[in-house]
Amino acid sequence: MQFTKMHGAGNDYVYIDCFAQSVPENAAQLARDMSHRRFGIGGDGLILIRPSETADARMQMFNADGSEAEMCGNGIRCVAKYVYDHGICQRDHLSIETGCGVLEIDLEIENEKVSRVRVDMGEPILNGPDIPTVIAGNPVVLEPITIDGFEFEATCVSMGNPHCIIFVDDATDDLVLGIGPRVETSDLFPAKVNVEFVEVVSTGEVNQRTWERGSGETWACGTGASAVCVAGVLAGKTDRTILNHLLGGDLELHWDEQTNHVFMTGPATEVFTGMWES
Repeated sequence: MQFTKMHGAGNDYVYIDCFAQSVPENAAQLARDMSHRRFGIGGDGLILIRPSETADARMQMFNADGSEAEMCGNGIRCVAKYVYDHGICQRDHLSIETGCGVLEIDLEIENEKVSRVRVDMGEPILNGPDIPTVIAGNPVVLEPITIDGFEFEATCVSMGNPHCIIFVDDATDDLVLGIGPRVETSDLFPAKVNVEFVEVVSTGEVNQRTWERGSGETWACGTGASAVCVAGVLAGKTDRTILNHLLGGDLELHWDEQTNHVFMTGPATEVFTGMWES
């Protein structure tokens, strides 16, 4: 089976072109095997690039633990790059079907290859039960929470998948690696949750570290960065347009006041292609 390794700002996945070959059986186990950084290819998960009846292509995503997720902001940028660069659909505007609907995408082309991608991430979901979280509030903004003795203020947003944003002075390893998994698996979040620890540099700039549901800490999270943009506005900490610094690179975010849509712009990079002996 042929695969391609790609990353968006360091958020790396293994991609399989299901236009050129059949959809693999037992994709959840394949995701666990391929994603292993010692015994596999290594990555934050597996993404299948599939034909779609409603869009130019369909993205089906599995985390490194084999669980299927609705959406990945960095992943969809790489899907769009693959679709264009590999001749599946060579237009500078694409539509990609995901687990949370069809998203519209604009491509920046340099030397006949995609360099950056702007994704219309759609409208944020702010009603607690729809995120889902049992924390009271509509929206859930800076709500005092205690988990395993750790006291913090939670702001919750769904961008098709659930996020808990925690504003901190210093996003330390103790917080991200120690508290992140406890928040992820808390009973406050029935479908588990992605956890963003955010340092506010200014009203237009933040630093973000993410403990990602099903994958652990990742070097970037596009849906998380989009959720942080929304959370910053709701909490009165940032403007509607921000530059978000992640471990693997920068993303530009804008929460449009007229449409209520969040727009994310960032890089997409192809690393290598190989054959997986299944």
